[in-house]
Amino acid sequence: MSGPTGLPQPSQEEPLISPDKQPPLRPVLVSACLLGLATRYDGHSKTNAQVLDYLHSRNLLPIPVCPEQLGGLATPRPPARFHAGDGEGLWLEQGELVNQEGESMNAAFMRGAEETLRIARLTGCRTAILKERSPSCSVHRIHRREGLTAGSGVAAALLRQAGLTLISDEDL
Repeated sequence: MSGPTGLPQPSQEEPLISPDKQPPLRPVLVSACLLGLATRYDGHSKTNAQVLDYLHSRNLLPIPVCPEQLGGLATPRPPARFHAGDGEGLWLEQGELVNQEGESMNAAFMRGAEETLRIARLTGCRTAILKERSPSCSVHRIHRREGLTAGSGVAAALLRQAGLTLISDEDL
């Protein structure tokens, strides 16, 4: 039976939610690039089969986020690295994040982190699966001028402070 839009409509006898169906999917924030979306600084994705398997096997609903895009940055965009501190330090005004052209990226990355947290709260997410080595999403390691070092990204630091459980794509 089709409705006015031509799309199939449920019959009167069929309940919209059946008690014998699986429970609703639990929402989890996921770095959009890990899901195959071309949101990375270079305009590419980093589709991660382990992340997709993890989501499917645990009946999780991925809520894709890209804090950098949510902060107003274009894709593609110049890569950014920490010159001092990390994401946690940035929130304490003890860090500096700059792009390859030397421009401060602090405000855009912080705005994107705040929007990411807003999405987590709106959707009821208590967990986030994030892209390691990202200046926004990294859970364990970040890039600084001198190379890869321990630290967290700007959005990861804010999500952790808000009480979300963080999982790195490299931990799966």
